[in-house]
Amino acid sequence: MTIHVSPEACPALVLNADFRPLSYYPLSLWSWQDAIKAVCLDRVNIVSQYDTVIHSPSFEMRLPSVVSLRDYIKPAPNPAFTRFNVFLRDRFICQYCGTRDDLTFDHVIPHSRGGQTIWENVVAACAPCNLKKANWMPSEIRMFPHQMPYHPTAHDLHHNGRAFPPNYLHQSWLDYLYWDIELEP
Repeated sequence: MTIHVSPEACPALVLNADFRPLSYYPLSLWSWQDAIKAVCLDRVNIVSQYDTVIHSPSFEMRLPSVVSLRDYIKPAPNPAFTRFNVFLRDRFICQYCGTRDDLTFDHVIPHSRGGQTIWENVVAACAPCNLKKANWMPSEIRMFPHQMPYHPTAHDLHHNGRAFPPNYLHQSWLDYLYWDIELEP
């Protein structure tokens, strides 16, 4: 029995030229169209393929499931300061109470008291803790972050991203990803 799978259900895992994923969180994936375009432009090598085949009048090709870039892209040593990256650095956990719900970010030294919006002064915080702390200094309200804020490296964020595997992992990707998981049959 042949099972027909829509091309939309066939993303390609994108590896750097050293066969490491470009990113873990979010996982570096391309749509089947972007993967085919990169193959046709000779920008990637096909490492593994799906059974799904696409056709044109003069062309037939199995969709790539894993591709590696031909040219190495050096990872940025200093990740951008973004809300998402703060959450990833703090592993999506409120640094005051430990919940994962309703996350915002908090200035440890309040903005109203001269605190800056920089890595070393911002932590993930749930909305209730953020409201409770308000514009108090940590010592005044006895609310100290479990982990003091710091400027993470790309490696730190890459490492933390491994703790959050995506909902879908194709069998052909497992040799290149490092999560401790079991696939459903």
